[in-house]
Amino acid sequence: MTKDLAKWAKEKGVKYFMVSYTDLFGGQRAKLVPAQAINDMVQDGAGFAGFATWLDLTPAHPDMMAVPDPETAIQLPWKPEVAWLASNCVMEGQPVAQAPRNVLRKLVDEAAKEGLRVKTGVEPEFFLLTPAGDRVADPYDNAEKPCYDQQAVMRQYDVIAEVCDYMLDLGWEAYQNDHEDATGQFEMNWKYDDVLQTADKHSFFKFMLKSVAEKHGLRATFMPKPFKGLTGSGCHAHISVWSLDGKKNAFADNSKELGLSDQGRHFLGGIMKHASALAAICNPTVNSYKRINAPRTSSGATWAPNSVTWTGNNRTHMVRVPGPGRFELRLPDGAANPYLMQAVILAAGLDGVRSKADPGPRHDIDMYQMGHTVKNAPKLPLNLLDALRAYDKDKVLKSVMGDEFSAAFLKLKHKEWDSYASHFSVWETENTLDI
Repeated sequence: MTKDLAKWAKEKGVKYFMVSYTDLFGGQRAKLVPAQAINDMVQDGAGFAGFATWLDLTPAHPDMMAVPDPETAIQLPWKPEVAWLASNCVMEGQPVAQAPRNVLRKLVDEAAKEGLRVKTGVEPEFFLLTPAGDRVADPYDNAEKPCYDQQAVMRQYDVIAEVCDYMLDLGWEAYQNDHEDATGQFEMNWKYDDVLQTADKHSFFKFMLKSVAEKHGLRATFMPKPFKGLTGSGCHAHISVWSLDGKKNAFADNSKELGLSDQGRHFLGGIMKHASALAAICNPTVNSYKRINAPRTSSGATWAPNSVTWTGNNRTHMVRVPGPGRFELRLPDGAANPYLMQAVILAAGLDGVRSKADPGPRHDIDMYQMGHTVKNAPKLPLNLLDALRAYDKDKVLKSVMGDEFSAAFLKLKHKEWDSYASHFSVWETENTLDI
């Protein structure tokens, strides 16, 4: 990718660029910049009032500049005259420490100093709904066990295939799409990559899917638990660590348990050690805890963890090791910020490697049926407030993530919890009116 984006735009027929950044709550913010002005933006950035988005800034702060990364330029497949650019937030010449992409970039650099190159793949689940968002878009999608339903996935072929075609054209190496365990729920997969590239792709994927769904008169949502009784939307992460040249999988050792090297076990140990605090970022909304603490769904299982346990190839635990050299973290949900999710995985894993953390014993049982037999395994937080308190108590993780980021995140998320706690619901009236 040339730094001369104006020249690139002329060659590609691009008229406008979306200079985009992601705030603390996962909101994607952008300015639409004419192609003729884009090289100036690469130098100086596009100006934003940071207080107007979910960042811990005030109206008195100077302009926050979103400086686009030319390497991330993606011509919108569904509107080729526009291109998207992930950007880094800068204020008065210094990176904004609380900005999610900056948090991740800093941790990528720290991992490199340890000789580690972390790669991840994500599995975003989502629902396709009516425009009002009150019900599943496909009225015939009502099976008791709808997972992998052939007819249901074909009825939404136009949306799924269009997005998959775009990913293939973009070189993401998309490899499968399916109907998931809830009615109206789907998942799309593409090849794993370095954590920053995965986060950029994840961010763009959400934007692309929502845009294509709207074009087809539908609404796509990554809300963790939009419907009572149906399986929630996870965003599982497959994690591996490589040598800096990307040639050697540092997690792979066939002589070790499940083919996971000592370093891989330590990285996993960090995930287990910080799991309760991880929930604040991997499960960042009030609604998130209706997924990870849900009763059995209509299909027979929630497919979400509720305890801090790990296993081999078994989907009822928080972490599974499906094969040598990698493991899957099943904690994150659809609301997870693409950048902060990768950052907190890196932060916990790095601390695990540095402290030689032990992940503890492996449990090869059905946690949904036999979980009560596991002693001394911490339960995941019951709600967002408990998760925020766990994060606040985890001094090591807060420090590795960055003190300025952690303070801003906790401040704004506590405000969100306070807003929720002060909200009056129909449930309260139904259950306490006659007391």
